[in-house]
Amino acid sequence: MTDTFALTGAEIFDGRRRQTNAALLVKDGRIAGIAASGDIPPGYKTVRLKGGLLAPGFVDLQVNGGGGVLFNDTPTPEAIRAICAAHARYGTTGLLVTLISDAPQVTARAIAAGIEAARTGVPGFLGLHLEGPHISKAKRGAHEAAMIRPMTDADMRQLIEAREKLPSLLITVAAETVTPERIRALVKAGIKVSIGHSSATFEQAAAAFAAGASLATHLFNAMSPLHHREPGLPGAALAHGAVHAGIIADGFHVHRDVINIALRAKAGPGRIFLVTDAMSTIGTDMKTLTLHGRTIYRKNGRLVLKDGTLAGADLDMITAVRFMAESAGAGWDEALRMAALYPARALGAEHELGRISPGMRASIVHLDDAGRISGVWTDGERRHPAE
Repeated sequence: MTDTFALTGAEIFDGRRRQTNAALLVKDGRIAGIAASGDIPPGYKTVRLKGGLLAPGFVDLQVNGGGGVLFNDTPTPEAIRAICAAHARYGTTGLLVTLISDAPQVTARAIAAGIEAARTGVPGFLGLHLEGPHISKAKRGAHEAAMIRPMTDADMRQLIEAREKLPSLLITVAAETVTPERIRALVKAGIKVSIGHSSATFEQAAAAFAAGASLATHLFNAMSPLHHREPGLPGAALAHGAVHAGIIADGFHVHRDVINIALRAKAGPGRIFLVTDAMSTIGTDMKTLTLHGRTIYRKNGRLVLKDGTLAGADLDMITAVRFMAESAGAGWDEALRMAALYPARALGAEHELGRISPGMRASIVHLDDAGRISGVWTDGERRHPAE
């Protein structure tokens, strides 16, 4: 694909509204603007699309694996590249590769891999999400109990040093095990702190959010329940307007009507956004995988341990978007915002991602008239289908 081109023939959703009879202009990996179809400036190669919709590329803040690769098993730059490539097929143009709670040496290797992936410019790599190990054993879900441990001063130093070399670093911690003082210091260093895998009370979660934690990890899953006398972490996430909350929209992790209730209840400006929590199965025909020696089974759209515990998700982002648009009642425009604009805001990257606007990165998805992925560009480079 040439560095200067115009995409025509499709409706354009810029993240706020739709435009017809328009051309999307791309130059040097950035959005140059939107022009009338008959008014494309000289020097732009015209790429004619067969209808459908151009929309901002998807941003996924929780991706454990894809393309047969699980980051915990292979914490290398090559694994990061494979995971990003696997998810590009499903419209994800930017993601955080996620490490599930693991041994200190694995965490160190994951951080080193992320730094190298950033240095070499792996397409679609936005940074790391360290989901644990500083979480609650009681709400560990599929995390291995032996890997969970308290946060130490050495852990703090490691995280702060890692953030200096990574484009973004998100960590998931439990509000009852990591103090507000530590959260405040981590946030001051530029780390995004999310509360999850936690038995926190409403007050504990509120204290963490007051200290600067700004996200909740996979809302409703692996956290204290929403009770009418003790709202717990879900209640705190919904009530605090500055908080953004990821949600797994596959119909298994959270009932569609509960998602709908949460969308109506969420105080703004923070929003609920989509995450896949995807494992290595995405883009493959794998039937099983392993995590810390335990077999995870792929059954009827779910990934489960032998005892039925959900273990990540067998979910790609376009499927989550379609679920929200067609089953959970959000409609296509809001579902697309949940997959692009809102996670970009949660990450603090809305100045570059999540919208189609002059100066933004040219990370774009083309959906056909049936809502299927027809084309994907990351920073102006066509990634699916390959040219």
